Amino acid sequence: MKANIGLIGLAVMGENLVLNLESKGYRVAVYNRTISKVDDFHSNRGKDKNIIFTHSLEELVNSVERPRKIMMMVKAGSAVDSNIDLLLPLLEKGDIIIDGGNSNYLDTERRMQKVESENKYFIGCGISGGEDGALNGPSLMVGGSKAAYKEIKPMFEAISAKVDNNTPCCAWIGTGGAGHFVKMVHNGIEYADMQLIAETYNIMKKVYHLSTEEMAELFSTWNEGELNSYLIEITSHILKYKTEDNSYLLDNILDVAGQKGTGKLSAITALEVNVPLTLVSSSVFERYLSAEKGEREEASKLYKKPASTNVNKTQDFANKLKAALYCGKIISYTQGFELMKRMSDEKGWELKLGEIALIWRGGCIIRSAFLNKIDDAYKDNSKLSNLVFDPFFKEVLTEGEQALREIVALSITSRISCPTLSSAINWFDSFTDNDMPTSLIQAQRDYFGSHTYERKDTERGQFFHTNWTGKGGNTTSNSYNG
Repeated sequence: MKANIGLIGLAVMGENLVLNLESKGYRVAVYNRTISKVDDFHSNRGKDKNIIFTHSLEELVNSVERPRKIMMMVKAGSAVDSNIDLLLPLLEKGDIIIDGGNSNYLDTERRMQKVESENKYFIGCGISGGEDGALNGPSLMVGGSKAAYKEIKPMFEAISAKVDNNTPCCAWIGTGGAGHFVKMVHNGIEYADMQLIAETYNIMKKVYHLSTEEMAELFSTWNEGELNSYLIEITSHILKYKTEDNSYLLDNILDVAGQKGTGKLSAITALEVNVPLTLVSSSVFERYLSAEKGEREEASKLYKKPASTNVNKTQDFANKLKAALYCGKIISYTQGFELMKRMSDEKGWELKLGEIALIWRGGCIIRSAFLNKIDDAYKDNSKLSNLVFDPFFKEVLTEGEQALREIVALSITSRISCPTLSSAINWFDSFTDNDMPTSLIQAQRDYFGSHTYERKDTERGQFFHTNWTGKGGNTTSNSYNG
């Protein structure tokens, strides 16, 4: 009997997806370029499972029923292209290649055109949930060939995470690179979420001088309310974790954060389409700063922080921290969803933003109760341009922005870095300002570069130039306006 699907790549995600598929009644054929991984899997976790273990791509392809569905779980980049080049001659018309890695959505669009030019189908599927999600149910953001989705939909819905009334966290996002684009934005928001939580932890520790037990308890309590989320939950677990010598493991973890590039790509994409993705960008830069460990150690000796002072922990200090974190989170998601809307309009993807929020409720790293409110916002107003205009989010931000402001001020005066929290309040203040000082910037641009300006007392779209010095002419610049 042939397999229902073939899978290439038996690293952590690939191996766990295979076991997930097999547990849902599907027969899987597997292959890995390093053949020993296939044999190790066969001898250990894959033993006595309904899995076909193959030692070549030809054997893998021949082991799968038609139309063949071949899923790649390999490192994003050249490895994906290499596997496609090797697979195409082995496949037939109507067969489907699925890329389940963290590929650049632009690469996905290019690959889709190539594969479809040879009468095969290509799917770019964003997968979130890490090792546990891959095994027990991830969030699946499927893009690419819509005609091919009906072939894999039952299988993908079966292995995905389930939420209310057994609703699968799986959806066809849109054509081309839409699936991988949405996964990229998901990861960007994840960067910001993690940084917001880390800054809140830092303020608890260095400004309010809470003990590790107090911090763990606070995060645990927050996880029972509006901040309920996977990242808040695991933060409380991490804080409580002790080593064999009864010390807290977190205290011994080096303060250097790694990254795989999806946050950076989110920020670059936002710059290209003129969306102020400030929290994600700040979180990426903070990881870069963390990597400069040697220089930071030298600088800390040159610029010593003042002796720690005891901050008066008023009765509502925890509520202010909570409100600040919640507001920061709302603003981060607002920016992320603005980026998705902008790209959807440019690409013609017709992204269903509420549905995206729903499939992020289970399986993925940023899953949280808060996502239901985003879905509600788009259900109430399908043409909503920005989440801050939704009545629910308006109420939360109105009630919480002062707390965010106070926490940021306290952090800064205590010389404690809070780049994403401060980015949040700065974005909020700029977005709600009907008279920004950028009028001066435009005047400066016209002064030195004749870039022209618009006036407050005329219709938008009319441009003017002033001969500021009396020595210039009337020639204006037609350079690009960002």
